[in-house]
This record gives sequence, structure tokens and C-alpha cells, in this order.
Amino acid sequence: MTQIMTPLVANIVFLLGIVAWYVIRYPFQRRAKKLGVARSVGGRHDRILLAIAGFSQFLFPAIYAITGEPSFADYGFNPWQAWLGVVVLIGALALFRVTHKQLGRNWSISLETRSEHKLVTDGLYGYVRHPMYSSFFLSAVAQLLLLQNWIAGPIGLIGMGLLFFLRVPREEKVMTETFGDEYRAYMKRTARIIPWIY
Repeated sequence: MTQIMTPLVANIVFLLGIVAWYVIRYPFQRRAKKLGVARSVGGRHDRILLAIAGFSQFLFPAIYAITGEPSFADYGFNPWQAWLGVVVLIGALALFRVTHKQLGRNWSISLETRSEHKLVTDGLYGYVRHPMYSSFFLSAVAQLLLLQNWIAGPIGLIGMGLLFFLRVPREEKVMTETFGDEYRAYMKRTARIIPWIY
């Protein structure tokens, strides 16, 4: 097993993960464009956060996986660390797919509510309010494990942290304004991204 996993293989797995991410999201994004928007509060703030997340979890690490730069930040490759990254990446992609499916027509890439928006509180959403962000964090952990570089590895967690902590409060404010006491009660009985913990 350790002979199969090399830095090149780990980089290829990471790049395949990016492709899988887009394959999963594409049909939902395509459908979302056709649905009516009742309210949008994303704006420039949201676009900047999404750009930072995209740079840190896709663009910069993809450049590293393809070119090997910045190579000065590489550290000793550990095959078992990379194998753990494969497992975490598979889990992240599976969670990413399920969250899209469970949200259905209520999903949007930006901070928007639909014309007939419904509050989803079953499935994974019965335990955490933002399981899609849970999948993003898992993906960032997979990046850290697969790309054994002091910059390309952890940059995903930094970008994801910024997205989560600067976006989710606004997202929850929109949901509270839209659903009122129903959402407040939902917040009381669920965690944000880790069941029963946070």
C-alpha cells in the first residue's frame, strides 16, 4: 500500500477530487439558475468570500498539484497520511452529494431564498444546520493530508474558516428573517456543523 501511494498519486487524487466536486455540483447549479429568487443578500461581501474559498481550496492547491510549486514548503511525504486523505476526501464528496440532494430546490450558491423556499430540517439537516460546510471542512482536511506542503496543504482550512465564520452568521440572519420562530427553534435543537458539539 505504501509503495502505491506517492506524491504524484496523492496530487492526482486531489485533482480528481476537484473534478468530482464540480461533477456533483453542476446539475444542482444548473437547476438553481432556472428557479425564481425571492431575496438575495449576497453582494460583493459574499463574492469576495467565495473567491477566497475558491482560491484556497481549488486554484492554489491545483497549481501546486500540477507544478509542484512552491516546492520549498514541501515536507517529508508520508504515504499513510495520504491514504487517510483519500478516505477523508471520499467522505467529504459523499457528504457534499447528500447535502445537495437533501436541500433540493432550496439550494443556492449565494445567499438567496427561493420564491417557494422551504426550511429543510430532516436527514442530515436534523442534526446540523450547515452540513455542506461540514463537507467543505472535510475537503480542506483531505487537502491538508494529501498535499504535504506547508502552504498548499493548510491554505484550504484557512480559506474555509474565513468563509464559514464570516458568512454563516449572515446566512442564519437571512434564515431567521425568512422563517422567524421556526428557524430559531431549529437553531436551538441543532448544531452548526458537528452534531451535538458545535
